[in-house]
Amino acid sequence: MIPKIVFGSRTLRNSCVFSLKLSLRAWTCPRLPASSRGVHVDSPPNIPTLTTSYTHGTSSSSLLHSTVAETLLKTVEHNPDREAMVFLEDGVRKTFAQFQQDVDQAAAGLLALGLEKGDRLGMWGPNTYEWILFQFATAKAGIILVSVNPAYQLQEAEFALRLVGCKAVVCPTQFKTQMYCDMLRQICPEIESCSPGDIKSARLPDLRSVIVLDSRQPGMHHFEDVMQAGSSRHVQQLQDLQKKLCFDDPINIQFTSGTTGAPKGATLSHHNIVNNSFFIGKRMGYSWRPNTRICLPVPLYHCFGSVGGGMCMAAHGVSLVFPSAGYNGKANIAAIESERCTVIYGTPTMYVDMINQPDLDKHDLSSIELGIMAGSPCPPEIVKKVTSVMGIKGITIGYGTTENSPVTFCASPLDNLERKTETVGYVMDHLEAKIVNPTTGELMPLGMKGEIMIRGYCVMLEYWRNEEKTNECITKDRWYRTGDIGKMDAYSYCQIEGRIKDMIIRGGENIYPAEIEQFLHTHPKVMEAQVVGVEDERMGEEVCACIKLVDGEDCAPEEIKAYCKGQIAHFKVPRYILFVTSYPLTVTGKIQKHKLREVAERQLGLGRTN
Repeated sequence: MIPKIVFGSRTLRNSCVFSLKLSLRAWTCPRLPASSRGVHVDSPPNIPTLTTSYTHGTSSSSLLHSTVAETLLKTVEHNPDREAMVFLEDGVRKTFAQFQQDVDQAAAGLLALGLEKGDRLGMWGPNTYEWILFQFATAKAGIILVSVNPAYQLQEAEFALRLVGCKAVVCPTQFKTQMYCDMLRQICPEIESCSPGDIKSARLPDLRSVIVLDSRQPGMHHFEDVMQAGSSRHVQQLQDLQKKLCFDDPINIQFTSGTTGAPKGATLSHHNIVNNSFFIGKRMGYSWRPNTRICLPVPLYHCFGSVGGGMCMAAHGVSLVFPSAGYNGKANIAAIESERCTVIYGTPTMYVDMINQPDLDKHDLSSIELGIMAGSPCPPEIVKKVTSVMGIKGITIGYGTTENSPVTFCASPLDNLERKTETVGYVMDHLEAKIVNPTTGELMPLGMKGEIMIRGYCVMLEYWRNEEKTNECITKDRWYRTGDIGKMDAYSYCQIEGRIKDMIIRGGENIYPAEIEQFLHTHPKVMEAQVVGVEDERMGEEVCACIKLVDGEDCAPEEIKAYCKGQIAHFKVPRYILFVTSYPLTVTGKIQKHKLREVAERQLGLGRTN
C-alpha cells in the first residue's frame, strides 16, 4: 500500500504514484538516442550531445507568463530601496520604488490623454530617464511602444510613424543636430494651430498628441502635463486594465531594415521580451550575483538596450548606469570608475573605442567582472584585447536579431577564451536552432555552414501589418530565417560566418567577409578591419579590405597582402586595401556595409551598374 503523505493541505499520494511509474518506466524503456536529446543549458554544455545541426536548449527554469508591468512590480516588492538606474549626464537617480511611482503616474497620464490599450506611442530620442520611464508606462497601460531611431531624418521618421499609426510621439525639442520638434512641424504643419492632444494631420492621420520632454511648444504637451494629468479615475482605470492585459499582447515595435528596402516594424510581445531578458540575466549570472551594476552605453531604442538593459533591470533587479545620452567612450570609462559598475555592454566598435582611450590606464576599472559584446560580428582579436587591456575576464558574446527579442545564442562568463573568441556561445534556454542549406532547407551535418534558423518563444509576432515580409522570414511551422550563415558544433556552440547578403561571390567562389576580417585582426598594426565585395568586370566581385590602423602606425597595402599570402586561400586575399579613419555606422554602432561598399567603389573609381 502506498502511504498517504500530507504537506499542508495538499495530498501527495498521486504524485508518489506518478513518480513510481516514472521510475519503473526508466528501468523498462530504452534510453533515447543522443540525437533526440536537447542540450541542457543551465551551465555551459560539456558533453557532445548533438549529432546533427539541430539543438534545443533545455532548462530547469520554466518560461515566465507575466506581463512587463507584473515583472517590474515583483522586483519592486523585493527591492524597493535598491537603486534602479542612474543617468549621470542629467543627474537622475531612482530607486525601484521611486521608479514604480513614476511609472504609475505616467501610465495614468497617458490614459488621461486619451490613449487606449493597443494604441501606438513613438519614443524618439536618445538615452534619457524619460525613455525608460515611457517604456514601462506604456506597457502598464497596454500601449505599444514604438522605438524610433533617434537618428532618423525627416522622411524616415514620417515613414515609420505613418507605418505603425502612432497616436502619440514623445521627444526632446532637440539633441545635438537633431531638431525633433522642427521635423515634426515640417511633417505636420497643422500642429501649431491645433490644441495639444487634438492634432489633425494630413500626412500622419493617426497622430493626436506630441509630448515634449524639455520645453513648451505650440500644439504640444509638456512632459509635466502628462505626469499631472491622471486623476483618481484614471488610476482606477489603470488598475482595472491590468486584468485585461495578456502576456501575448504586442507591446513593442522595433524597426529593422532587414536586407534591403524600407524599415519593417518587428512586433514583440510581453512574453517575448520578459522571457528573453530573464534568460539573458540567468546566463550572465544576474540571478545570483549581488549588487550588479550595468554600464549601459548602447541605445535604448535598440533591443540590446531596452531588453538586455531595461527589461533585465525589471526581471533581475539589477542597477543600470547610463554614462551619457549619446554614445561617448570617455564617459563610459568614467562611469565604470565612479559608479563601480560590474558589467559593461557594447558593440565591437564601442569596445574598440574604449580600449583605445588615451588615458585608459589612469582609470580604476577593477570593479568590472562581466561584459556583453553584441550587435555585430565580434572579431576574436578584439575580444582578446578587451580581456587583456580592460581586464574583463567575464566578457561574453551574444548573438541574435531584433525579430528574436533579441538573444538566441550567448556565451557564459565561465566559458574559456577560445569559445568566447571563436563562437557566439551556446543556444539560449527553451529555444530551438538549426543550420540548414539556404537553398533546399535541408539540415546540415555538424560543423557545416548554412543558414541559422530559430524557433521558440522569442520569435516576433509579425512585421507590423506586413504579411508578405512576415511570411518571407517566418515559415509556416514558425521557424525564423535569420539570413545569417553559421555552423554549430556538438555542444550547440555556434560560429557566425557572415550574412547571406554580405557574401562575396568572386568568380564562382563564395567568400564570407567575417573569415578574412578575423584573420586581418591578427596583424599587429590593424585596429579594425571590414571587408566588402566591390564590382569587378571579370570576376563579378573582388575582395576589398577597409582597414583602420593602430594610432601612430604606418602600413602599405603590399604589407597586408604579404601577411595574407600563404595564410588564407589565395582567392580570399584582398585585391584592394583601403586605409580609413572611420566607418559609416548606424546609431547602434553597427557598420553599414552597403554604405562602406559605396565609399570603397567611389575611391577605387568603380561603379555598380545595378
